[in-house]
Amino acid sequence: MKTLILGIGNLLWADEGFGIRCVETMDAMYSFNDKDNVELMDGGTLGLYLVQHVQDADNLIVFDAIDYGLKPGEIKVIEDDDVPKYMGSKKISLHQTGFQEVLATACLMGDYPERIILIGVQPEYIEDFGGSLRDSVNAQIFPCIEIAVKYLKEFGITPIKNKVIKKTLVQKELAQDRYENERPSEKVALRTGDERVLLNSDFSEFKVRDVPRYHGVGNVKSIPVDGRKLFEDK
Repeated sequence: MKTLILGIGNLLWADEGFGIRCVETMDAMYSFNDKDNVELMDGGTLGLYLVQHVQDADNLIVFDAIDYGLKPGEIKVIEDDDVPKYMGSKKISLHQTGFQEVLATACLMGDYPERIILIGVQPEYIEDFGGSLRDSVNAQIFPCIEIAVKYLKEFGITPIKNKVIKKTLVQKELAQDRYENERPSEKVALRTGDERVLLNSDFSEFKVRDVPRYHGVGNVKSIPVDGRKLFEDK
């Protein structure tokens, strides 16, 4: 019997990264006996590329940020046949449409987990490119992991707590501590969009170029540089 513990979402969009942070932290906190056949996976936004992994699982535990219409940071656990309904009821990201398709495809192909547990938290804020989990959501990582541990014990699996915590599941540049501590400030990163540039007097010292800069070969101008290059000092 195989158990897959899957975190899905996008680390680059604030609370949308909740599922990844859960599985990253759980992997750092716990180990499993080989006989238990447990796999922890950063599913990101892979969508249908996850089908084979879901098909191979007898038990599936999914961490994700879900718009339940609740207070920010509130946890809700959904099980089995109800999971696809919640993954598609209020989509906050394309990855949820993709995961709905994963479950539907696995079902059509006749290889579907016996148990599915969706451990979701209500996001507080999503539209913050390069942002972090909000405090209300970040505070629920450990409670959600404990919920997962409880289900694992129901499956006859007892996680082994690690003496040394080392986060290695996600790419090192995106590990939570590094991501939180090394990114630019909000003022510099302009994470929440153009409105802040156009309306905020803090950016009055900048002017817009008449023509964007381009990358090219020789005299061939073909590929525009990203929008931030439209701004220059007076």
